[in-house]
Amino acid sequence: MSSPALHPKPPELEGMPIEQIAERCTARFRDRKADWDAFADARIEGYKRAQHRFIGAGGSGKHGDPTVIPAKNFTLSVMYVEPGQGNAAHTHEVEECFFVLKGHLDVFVEDEGGKRLTTRLGPWECISCPAGVIHGYQNDSLEPVYFQVMLGRAKPETMGYADEDLYKRRDAHLKAV
Repeated sequence: MSSPALHPKPPELEGMPIEQIAERCTARFRDRKADWDAFADARIEGYKRAQHRFIGAGGSGKHGDPTVIPAKNFTLSVMYVEPGQGNAAHTHEVEECFFVLKGHLDVFVEDEGGKRLTTRLGPWECISCPAGVIHGYQNDSLEPVYFQVMLGRAKPETMGYADEDLYKRRDAHLKAV
């Protein structure tokens, strides 16, 4: 039995066969490439991690990636972080959510005075980091962690690092050959 769609399709999908829509909107983990150079701080010991992009580029700034599902209103990535690694304190202009899939992740939020509160997340737990709130994470466990990251905009800006030197070169990884 057929029924009418109650909401219009985006213009780029109008007239597209359902098979093509399904293909365009599917991303499999086996096809994702681990990007170990997705962020300006990813080359620094203590901040090494891999981004697996599914929908859009997340906070990496790699918006031209043809292998991902095109982002319309949010991004979705899966991060892989070894023990002892994490990321630098930063902000975004939009909300960011971390959802742990496997392992344990210590997520921190920080105020402008340097007061930091850390929360340990386990599998199937999440935290939402509001826009403009300094935050980050560290894998202080003994095993690698996989977690999902969502940002609330199709093409968010690169991360706004709290460290001034990192902030000045926040898009350096995009210019590397």
